[in-house]
Amino acid sequence: MGRTLASVSSKGSSARTLWEVLTTVAINPSNGKCRTLPILSLNNQYSRNFHLSWLGFWVAFLSWFAFSPLIPEAVKSDLELTSQQIGNSNIISLCATLGVRLIVGPLVDRYGPRKVMAGLLAIGAIPSGLAGTVKSVQGLYLIRFFIGVLGGTFVPCQAWTTAFFDNNVVGTANALVGGWGNSGGGFTFIIMVALYDRLVKDGLSSHTAWRVAFAIVPVPVLLSVSVATLVFGTDRPREKLENHSKASDSITHSISHDVEDRADGERSEVKRAPRLSNDEKNNVDHLIATVPNYEVPDNTTRHLKRTGLHVLVKPSTWLPSLAYLTTFGYELAIDANLANVLFGLYQSNTFGQTKAGYIASVFGLLNLFTRPLGGYFGDLVFRKYRVVGKKYWMLACGMMQGVFSVALGVYIDQKANPSLPAVVVLFTLTAVVNGAANGANFALVPHCNPEINGFMSGLVGAMGNLGGVVFALVFRFQPRPFGKAFWLSGIIAAGVNVLLALIPVPEIAT
Repeated sequence: MGRTLASVSSKGSSARTLWEVLTTVAINPSNGKCRTLPILSLNNQYSRNFHLSWLGFWVAFLSWFAFSPLIPEAVKSDLELTSQQIGNSNIISLCATLGVRLIVGPLVDRYGPRKVMAGLLAIGAIPSGLAGTVKSVQGLYLIRFFIGVLGGTFVPCQAWTTAFFDNNVVGTANALVGGWGNSGGGFTFIIMVALYDRLVKDGLSSHTAWRVAFAIVPVPVLLSVSVATLVFGTDRPREKLENHSKASDSITHSISHDVEDRADGERSEVKRAPRLSNDEKNNVDHLIATVPNYEVPDNTTRHLKRTGLHVLVKPSTWLPSLAYLTTFGYELAIDANLANVLFGLYQSNTFGQTKAGYIASVFGLLNLFTRPLGGYFGDLVFRKYRVVGKKYWMLACGMMQGVFSVALGVYIDQKANPSLPAVVVLFTLTAVVNGAANGANFALVPHCNPEINGFMSGLVGAMGNLGGVVFALVFRFQPRPFGKAFWLSGIIAAGVNVLLALIPVPEIAT
């Protein structure tokens, strides 16, 4: 299934070495998880599940965020919406996702991330196909509520990689799929605006063009990825061994031959697993065959409920949850409002819905690398400072997000005609630390209540959406030009992250 991981020298790493690192599969036989990130290969279940997890989350944005870039001009004028009604529709969408994420978490623990992901995509395709039937603000509220179901795909996305990747790389794995998936929000702005403009140029009226755009893109893509998830994904981190001879060549013993980063930054060499005796082969086969789903036994619904209630009183549960409220919640509110804010600040003959949408897409597109970097650095500090290092890295990013958001808001308020380049620079800096904070968060989540990872992922994800509602309300009730909304949001984010430093983190075995 893959070669044993070779040692990676800190001096003069070659392109071939990097290729081997990104294609090699090294399995921890004690839990069946992968200790490498073979993202450039598709010939194993770890790679396939990795790519299906972020792809499912990515395509969800094609419908979930499709209204945001079209609302400032096309949808607003067609449905004769007020600014207050636009804000209400954003909040309704976020509320729907909040509820879905709380429900989806336990479902992932019980049925597995593959089935839950496929189900959410298929269900979300239905209201996406009906978006073109909206004729009133009430209809908009209803459609956006049910489309909000797609936001729940984040939970199986994160639970999937947490289940398949081991402690040494799980932060990077979670951040990569979260960041690549989240970038769908940025791509949606580009895709929907470009498609709308193309349809108008082809002769469709504005009234028809935005409705047709929903039928052309989200629906077929959502259904296709749903089917692919069921066909190519797997639910259990189990190595499929065709014979015991292959097992001795492909399995890496993590306990005695693992890749361990020493304090001085050097790496110990990973040795190829020796030939196993018949008894040892049988034991390895038994170990892998009995690896449980998602680090949790086959629990009954009653047991999951009891465990969930027990988890809710643990401070470590609320450390990533409240931090995510301030970071991903902020991102959701910005994604929903930024195009409208820019349109209101700079509306002119040369600055319309299209330009506002393209510029606003930057906030989401930065997730391609900012969130993965957050998780990667989380794994780096973990090697030396363990879980507490991940905690302070996450909180530092959250506090910096607050500082940059305050700076952006104060600048907008103090300038009669704020410079567009200056505004772009400030919200880009905010987006960079915001994405890193989100990546750092889900580098920490796997260490908090790993026995019910789906429940934990759902709770943290739901708190992110609750934060989206909180920050959306801030924007909803602040008058233009929204400067006050930015600096109020920044104060909330920085303050909460400072207070969270008081919560201890769980200790885990090395």
